[in-house]
Amino acid sequence: MIKVIGGSGFIGTRLCKRLQEAEKEFAIVDKAVSKRFGDVCRVADVRDKKALEDVLENRDAIINLAAEHRDDVRPKSLYDEVNVDGAKNVCDVAEEKGINKIIFTSSVAIYGFAPPGTDESGEINYFNDYGRTKWAAEKIYKDWQAKDPEKRTLVIVRPTVVFGEQNRGNVYNLLKQIVSGKFVMIGNGKNLKSMAYVENVAAFLEYSIDAFRPGVHIFNYIDKPDFDMNTLVGTVNSKLGKSSGTKIRLPYVLGLAAGYGFDLIARITGKNFPVSSIRIKKFCATTQFDTSISKKTDFTPPIALHEGLERTIQYEFLEDNTSNDELFYTE
Repeated sequence: MIKVIGGSGFIGTRLCKRLQEAEKEFAIVDKAVSKRFGDVCRVADVRDKKALEDVLENRDAIINLAAEHRDDVRPKSLYDEVNVDGAKNVCDVAEEKGINKIIFTSSVAIYGFAPPGTDESGEINYFNDYGRTKWAAEKIYKDWQAKDPEKRTLVIVRPTVVFGEQNRGNVYNLLKQIVSGKFVMIGNGKNLKSMAYVENVAAFLEYSIDAFRPGVHIFNYIDKPDFDMNTLVGTVNSKLGKSSGTKIRLPYVLGLAAGYGFDLIARITGKNFPVSSIRIKKFCATTQFDTSISKKTDFTPPIALHEGLERTIQYEFLEDNTSNDELFYTE
């Protein structure tokens, strides 16, 4: 039995759809009931070890997608409670139950603002609590595997920013701004962005269930080729039948100053805004990563990145899907 912890979320729902289509036996473990797979969903929070003991069984394979990941998480202690303490609980229960396979979704956030082309050997240089706690969780899982290295299989997947239909995160917000015609390009738009289409991430997680022998296997997940911001904007406008250029551009210094202004207003009012200094920095940074997946495995992404982007634009902005209320809010 495959237990998908955090399976009610964006990536988890796509993964479970694939598992269902492949007729693989699975169950979801999540603090929220899955809208699509409620009949196989068991309610449990990774912070509650006893709850995990009740839903995990001997010979299960665990895929852990549960995480606190947004930039605006409050209280900040949730990062440690969910990402770090949750990892410890999962490993403790796995040890008690004799579970020997864990697939853990970490993040390229552990590398921080990394040099272009950073692969799995890159320097750990996180800049926020999300990256810090994901790295701490990785070490907990590695310690679990090291206790019985001949039997235990650990796969750590570090995705870059993941996008796709029904997601309400940073990529969706960017696409929405471009579609609206109100998009403002901050900086010269030549910074490269590694991206990952949700169907491909789910496919690699599914692939990982049976592909690896005991040991520690670590992979960044990136769909290639990388887009720069100008190309991304041009692709969206082309799909919409519009001019490919960007009408309004703002120098980086002015954009960052505006971000700090919103930070100050947020601290004074207690409200969160879509613009912040950290989001401006993320937007303008080159976040270009590499992966060893093609070198070390025979996995092939089922959907080309360009096609994944076009599918997302078609679903979100060119079709009427308002009757589908299954939306996922992420960064």
